[in-house]
Amino acid sequence: MLSKSQIKLIASLKQKKYRQQHGLFVVEGVKTITELLSSNLELHALFTTQSFNINAKLETIISASDLKRISFLKNPNMALALFKIPQPITLNYDGLIVALDDVRDPGNLGTIIRLCDWFGITELLCSQETVDCFNPKVVQATMGSITRVNIHYADLKETLSEMDLPVLGAFMEGDNVYQSQLPEKGVLVMGNEANGISKRIEQLVTNKISIPRFGDLQATESLNVATATAILLSELKRR
Repeated sequence: MLSKSQIKLIASLKQKKYRQQHGLFVVEGVKTITELLSSNLELHALFTTQSFNINAKLETIISASDLKRISFLKNPNMALALFKIPQPITLNYDGLIVALDDVRDPGNLGTIIRLCDWFGITELLCSQETVDCFNPKVVQATMGSITRVNIHYADLKETLSEMDLPVLGAFMEGDNVYQSQLPEKGVLVMGNEANGISKRIEQLVTNKISIPRFGDLQATESLNVATATAILLSELKRR
């Protein structure tokens, strides 16, 4: 049975300020919840139409209609869980780091987190303007990869300035990535969906790279930031 306070709490977690206030975020769907349960993340509460056979104090069996009341999805998938937001950890400078300069779309961030997981990138550095990784839509789009990627929020210019690493930036007018010398370690910066990499971050880029267009008409204006990230990571890892 759901209480009014539980319903109110879950609804509030759609907003970043309440996620930060309560230190909780929402996860939906059996597959994603199961992945998070097997990670280091701490479960706060689980609301489900079918038991997961976990600590009874944390699990509440509810009806399908109650699940629909609290779900952020059009078609809820059997369960909704609240997990505790983990404490920030120190950024690891060893290896390839992906940095996001003001990426605003939750779906894009979620996909980029999955891409980092796929390509073995453990460190994702986000500007403070980038969408919150614990936004329900972001969490949903990661499909569990959020448990295997360390996500850091910081002043991007300040953090990049402190790094003694090459900084690669994705630009339309950059050098052809397939013909460029690429470092094994460094930072790959991806920019905002509409405006690309900002001027303040561009000043710190040591290597401007681009994905060439092969179409005869050369009419496509740009690539989606998540798609571009996939192509660039594939080439960086291929080397």
